[in-house]
Amino acid sequence: MKKLKYLSFTLLAVWSLVSCESELTTAPTDQANDEEVFKTAESAETVINGTWARFNDDGTTYANIGYSTVLRASDAMGSDVAVLTNKYGFASTYAFTEMVNNTASRPLFIWSLLYSTINNMNNVIAKIDGTKGSQEKKDQVKGQAKALRAFCYLNLASFYQFSYLKDKNALTAPIYTEPSTISTVGKKRASLEEIYTLIKGDLTEADNLLKDYTRNNKDKINRAVVNGILARAYLNTGEWNKAAAAARIAREGYPLMAPEKYKEGFNDINNAEWIWGHGQTQEQSGASYAFHFLDVSSSGSYYYNFMADPYFKDLFDTNDIRYQLFSWDGLKGREGLLRYAKFKFKTGLIADIVYMRAAEMYLIEAEGEARGGNVAQAVTVLNQLRSARNANAYSGALSQDAVVKEILIERRKELFGEGFSLSDIIRTQGTVIRKRFVDANGQPIKVQVTTPDGTVKTVDGRGHSVFAFPDQSAFVPNSNYYLFSIPQKEIENNPNL
Repeated sequence: MKKLKYLSFTLLAVWSLVSCESELTTAPTDQANDEEVFKTAESAETVINGTWARFNDDGTTYANIGYSTVLRASDAMGSDVAVLTNKYGFASTYAFTEMVNNTASRPLFIWSLLYSTINNMNNVIAKIDGTKGSQEKKDQVKGQAKALRAFCYLNLASFYQFSYLKDKNALTAPIYTEPSTISTVGKKRASLEEIYTLIKGDLTEADNLLKDYTRNNKDKINRAVVNGILARAYLNTGEWNKAAAAARIAREGYPLMAPEKYKEGFNDINNAEWIWGHGQTQEQSGASYAFHFLDVSSSGSYYYNFMADPYFKDLFDTNDIRYQLFSWDGLKGREGLLRYAKFKFKTGLIADIVYMRAAEMYLIEAEGEARGGNVAQAVTVLNQLRSARNANAYSGALSQDAVVKEILIERRKELFGEGFSLSDIIRTQGTVIRKRFVDANGQPIKVQVTTPDGTVKTVDGRGHSVFAFPDQSAFVPNSNYYLFSIPQKEIENNPNL
């Protein structure tokens, strides 16, 4: 794995614009190199390439590497991942003491990552029309920049304020659409409505700009990715029919994987079902570090601390291919923990990172249809996904509430470890649910494990270790503990907040 480079973030400063292959520097883009970088459409594309590399592969610590830290934090703060609190990385996130703390390093890292990416895309959007090159190339570069900017703002809308359906006028985070420098005056927080208007506008334009673009790898943003992000945005804002329609477009040409493929480790961007991801090589492998938290079965995994809640296992049919990924850990010191072997390293301890899959789009389509009143169609789409996983078809009540509830459970089952736990809780105004793994008498439930020497023994099953917020209050909907905090440094630097 490549050596990590510590990044010193300056809020709202213009970052260096580099290609994926070049070393990171700290020269601002308003120096002489700015004119050279934006001389041609092809050179302007290196801004996106370099930003994407930094967005994924660089960080401040081994637990803060690129955008993956957002996904890991979201799952650690949910219901189904039982984080080992004696392991490095996400114990305080899991306990809800970190993201609420605006002086902690992770809130600063995430905020800075999103806004530096937004600023680089603002530079591209502002300058691409003045570059030399074909209109086709300019459209491609601008479309990808618009989509990546929208993706960053969607994360701000998803984690820094409660559900749009709770209060669309709630103030969230500032909007910047023009290039900023260290002398730029900070803006006030925009409402969710204003942010989503920008998101949907950017994505609608990107969809048109990329209509003739054919990408050469799944790191690149194409119309499928744009519509997938748009489907997520429409789901958040309650535009059910639009969410379903965008999801159908996004998944076209990305078939659901065969059942046995599900057991291969979720580590390969070439999986036919993956719509968007970040590929890794031995030379460019920083983002692979996320798998040291997710991979709980490979001997080379350092931390293996994203264990599964034992009650999560009960959600699956025993014939479901996903059910076969569960096993009770028999290693010394870990006996009775529940492994869920969805994520496994490739040879060489590298692994591609998944951002979007066809399965998610089936689930958005199903939820959009159900909430929009087309319950029968929602069940049809849901069962297409279940069939691909060898799970039993849904045959329960056809009331809207029952079907939506089932779809939300299916999201938990299908998207475990992919970063949707907390954002789903926020958008649905749901709550974290963590229960002690005990019987009716309050005694630990016994499970059978196999030790490394082959001995089968009975031990206490182990699940969650955090069951309340830091103030010992119960988990509830719309808790401030769910929200990511705006860093103290940003508050100090921007009095307009």
